[in-house]
Amino acid sequence: MKDLISLMGQRITVWCMNYIYTGKLTEVNADCIRLENAAVVYETGPFNEKEWRDAQALPNPVYVMLTAVESYMVLK
Repeated sequence: MKDLISLMGQRITVWCMNYIYTGKLTEVNADCIRLENAAVVYETGPFNEKEWRDAQALPNPVYVMLTAVESYMVLK
């Protein structure tokens, strides 16, 4: 969790069991993280491009359960 807290305020990408989420990390607690200005990434495209091929904006912040997270990084 310390690693996630160090990314606070940055746009991160989170790979989960079923979906990829991207957004500004604004909260971390023992159970979940909160992403603002978030999107669900349905198609990545090449990782060296600046934009996802298909990322659908979410209307509200999204909370992602930490038990679902497989990996995360500052990517896009």
